[in-house]
Amino acid sequence: MNGRPAAWRAIVERRTRRWSATTRGLAWSVLSGLFFCTLNALMRALTQQVEPFQAQFLRYFCAVLVLLPWIWQRGWRVFMPSNVRGQFTRGAVHTLGLCLWFTALPRIALADMTAIGFTTPLFIMVGAFLFFNEPMRWERWLATAVGFGGVIIVVGASLSGSGGGYHLLMLASAPVFAASFLITKALTRYESPGVIIVWQAISVAAFSLPLALWHWQAPGLWQWGGFLLCGLLGSAGHYCLTRSFAAADISATQSAKFLDLVWSAVMGWLLFGDLPGRAALLGGVVICAATLWVAQRESRRLVE
Repeated sequence: MNGRPAAWRAIVERRTRRWSATTRGLAWSVLSGLFFCTLNALMRALTQQVEPFQAQFLRYFCAVLVLLPWIWQRGWRVFMPSNVRGQFTRGAVHTLGLCLWFTALPRIALADMTAIGFTTPLFIMVGAFLFFNEPMRWERWLATAVGFGGVIIVVGASLSGSGGGYHLLMLASAPVFAASFLITKALTRYESPGVIIVWQAISVAAFSLPLALWHWQAPGLWQWGGFLLCGLLGSAGHYCLTRSFAAADISATQSAKFLDLVWSAVMGWLLFGDLPGRAALLGGVVICAATLWVAQRESRRLVE
């Protein structure tokens, strides 16, 4: 059993060896989006039963529990960070974004929530340009602009509706999450993805605990199972995201996040019976086209 993950990893690495760094980064980003959309759908169901701040704590506490066998197998010294302050700084920033996000989560449709989250790449691209001097090629800007246009098609009407206040609260979390992801990008220069994932779970759980205790109620057995699954999905999603940041420029991978709208529409239909309307379908087509186009352009540029 211990050799099976290594064997699968060897197969994946062999088949993707000839991919460009940008293509690998985009692939990791797409996979992380699939994990996160499944996680968000499950968390939306749980926050309708458990107070949001308690759900926030349990999500990351269960992530720590899920990671413990991995930590035990490899040894705790492997996961000691080079910069503890950086890990807790990232955890504090991410917790702030989560507080805004979890407050709005139970009151916003899954597709709308995902689409609003697509503003995060805009803040990330600006931050990557300002702090990391990453090249801002016109293809990346155009793909992001077109993808954001698809988002506007989806959520334009929602922002002016009765729940607009919660939509704006969700929107306010976007620049905070962007700051967290930029810190993650900086940490990948000297920390492994495993170290970053483990310490994110520890730090966010620690910062979220006081708010959880204020609203605590005993979770049921099904809810504990749901939070454990969330911990597994979240850890897998953040691992893929960290691998994406390590493989390529952070701005080069952001267009792939727009595919999350497709995943969220499917999850909304499967779990909540929400069928996407014309706006969601049209926006999804625009977003997918922008994502596929920039991936092709980036790969062709490297070949040339």
